[in-house]
Amino acid sequence: MKKHILTLPGDGVGPEIMTGAKSVLEKIADDFNHEFTFEDGLIGGAAYDASGTPLDDGTLSRAKNADAILLGAVGGPKWDTVEKTLRPEQGLLKIRKELGLFANLRPIKVFDRLIPASPLKETIVGGTDILFVRELTGGLYFGKPSERRDGGNSVVDTLAYTKEEIERIVEYGFQAAKLRGNKLTSVDKANVLESSRMWREIVDEKSAAYPEVEVEHALVDSTAMKLITNPNDFDVVVTENLFGDILSDEASVITGSIGLLPSASLNSSGFGLYEPVHGSAPDIAGKGIVNPLAMILSAAMMLKYSFHLSEEAEAIEAAVDSALKDGIHTSDLDFEGGRTVSTEEMIGTVISYIK
Repeated sequence: MKKHILTLPGDGVGPEIMTGAKSVLEKIADDFNHEFTFEDGLIGGAAYDASGTPLDDGTLSRAKNADAILLGAVGGPKWDTVEKTLRPEQGLLKIRKELGLFANLRPIKVFDRLIPASPLKETIVGGTDILFVRELTGGLYFGKPSERRDGGNSVVDTLAYTKEEIERIVEYGFQAAKLRGNKLTSVDKANVLESSRMWREIVDEKSAAYPEVEVEHALVDSTAMKLITNPNDFDVVVTENLFGDILSDEASVITGSIGLLPSASLNSSGFGLYEPVHGSAPDIAGKGIVNPLAMILSAAMMLKYSFHLSEEAEAIEAAVDSALKDGIHTSDLDFEGGRTVSTEEMIGTVISYIK
């Protein structure tokens, strides 16, 4: 298989972790007889510094012609005073919107070796394996421009969804549930919001086509509590943009480290942008200590969801699991009997464990 991948390292630790993802993919290409070519581009603060915009037209054009995109991280205090429309994060929002990346997948899986690092008891957190399916291009983040009124004494943000936008993400949620445990939790705020009432109606309509999938409606506030008290009760969670943003960040704490969590953003054709959940961490950038595993696992998700190379993806996931089981980790993790290594050593360890 030949695939062309656009790599957008971004800001902060982005370039360091991107090196790890590319090295692991090169190992996979060699072992499984594939050919991956890489093309670097700029996004976020790095793009703003180079061209005055967080995502230029050339990079966007190359993104549309690539087979998939790997992204490191964007943002940092260096750009805090930049005009809102030119902030690094706007580059990420723009590329999602322009490429129609409406489905955000965030797996929350607990590695056995890291259970002691979780703030929750082992009896609660053990075995947790959740897939969040978050709508990514609608809702509050993409409503009418925020508006301050009455001389700054009031403000309006708009939560807007079309029926089509809800239908396509709910459909993806059902498909994901069918491939996993046949259980779908749909999260809304139907006791307050009209958009949530429409959301719930659409879920009920779609459920007729998936009789094998158990459907549960849940309010976002009760879901937030249940994620902490009984995370194993969830399998696939589908929800709108803002709720998905908050709940998946909350759930990331269950695993004991945000440094291990990948994500995918997909459009209707299966084209995807893959990135770690963690931020740009400018305070440790360039020190060689950042955890590269979330970026590496994001590359594994790319193989699985965009290229349909499940065996290759599982080889990466197994290598990461084996490295952690053997106690090899970067300094953000701390567990008994472990050995702390640098970013480069962690990358090399994962590569050596790939079979």
